[in-house]
Parts: sequence; structure tokens; C-alpha cells
Amino acid sequence: MRLGQILCAILLALAIGFGGAWQVQDWRMGERLAEQGGQFEKDLAAISNAAAFQAQAEQGKRLALEQQLAGQDQQYSKELSDAQRNHARLRDQLATADVRLSVLLAEDPASSCNVPTGPGAAGVVHAARRAQLDPAHAQRIIRITDDGDQGLIALRACQAYVQALR
Repeated sequence: MRLGQILCAILLALAIGFGGAWQVQDWRMGERLAEQGGQFEKDLAAISNAAAFQAQAEQGKRLALEQQLAGQDQQYSKELSDAQRNHARLRDQLATADVRLSVLLAEDPASSCNVPTGPGAAGVVHAARRAQLDPAHAQRIIRITDDGDQGLIALRACQAYVQALR
């Protein structure tokens, strides 16, 4: 019986030893998990702060770009309205005969074509012969140049917009 008691005592000691070792391992693992959890929280907080800072920086850039584009839009809108006003004034002056459009005539001594010049047309370019354009043709020319000016202003605005986005 003694041997049975000794075996029982040894088994009991082993069980207690294994149980104690298990508790120590569990305690150590709990510490590690707690440390890893704390480090995870620190890393997560750092990542969140960095993301928030980056989002704020991007929002600042976006707002600056929006303000720049709004300023450029105002500038090009002003240019467009100025050009339209100037062309409207020129069309009105052409309609009331305050202004006449004319073209320079080529001096070709071999040509027998004599185009009559308007009164006082030689005052702009000295010694050059000029012919006045029909008012309807002058109006069409002004409309064409107005469309061209509007197109150029719109093109510059688009180029500035694309350049600002880059």
C-alpha cells in the first residue's frame, strides 16, 4: 500500500505541478495579450491621428483649389462680359455709321479696277487707298470676331482649370 500511496502522492504532486505550470503560463500569456492589446490600441490611435491629419490637409488643399478656381472663374467671366460689351458697342457704332470698317487696297498699276474709297478713308494709313466695307458685311465680321474672342476666353479658362487641377 505504501507504493500506492507514494504513486498517488507523486501523481498528486505532478498534477499540482502541471496545474501550477498551467497557471503560470496562463498568467504570462495574459500579460502578453494585455501588452499586445495596449500596443494595438496605441498603433490604432496613431493611424487614426495620421489619417485625420491627412484628411484635414486634403480638405485644406481642396478649399484652396476651390477658392483659386472661383477667382479664375470671376476673372474669365469679367473678361467675357468686357469683350461682349466692347463688341456690342462696336456693332452699335457700325449701325449708326459712327465707325466704318475698311480694307487696304493693293496698289497694282496693271490693274484697271478702280474701287472707290470713302471720304476721308486715307487718314488712317498715309498714301494708301482704302475701300469701305458694306455695313452688313462689317456686322458679320464683328459677329465672327466676337465668337472667336468668346472661344479664346473659354479656352483660356479651360486651360487654367486643368492646370490648377494638376
